[in-house]
Amino acid sequence: MSEEEARREEEQQEELPKKKIDVKTAISMIPPASQVLGREKRQRERRVRLRFHNELKEGIAKVNPELLKEIGEGEYIEVVVARRHRFRYRVEKDDSVPPNEIWVNGTNLPEYGVSDNTIVTVRIARS
Repeated sequence: MSEEEARREEEQQEELPKKKIDVKTAISMIPPASQVLGREKRQRERRVRLRFHNELKEGIAKVNPELLKEIGEGEYIEVVVARRHRFRYRVEKDDSVPPNEIWVNGTNLPEYGVSDNTIVTVRIARS
């Protein structure tokens, strides 16, 4: 390739307008980290009804296995009432419990202002 041909190529490249890359378009092509790592966002807590069953032992909660799959598996759950009172119960799986309810012994709960059929937030208790 002669010097003359090289000069012509350089002139042609300079004549072509350079396209600017749109940053928003480039960023939209990048997948989120959760998709790259293959993680799914899991719901860690859920609002359910707290039902009293006085034949249960104190400190034990009967929970539907489907509910436990949603919030995560664990030996203990934490029940939060109106962001004020927190109660910790050992979990017993029971298919007869509806998935939107938790059954506990309610003899001491009226002291805290908690009544039967109260809506509470339930999550797996941290150790």
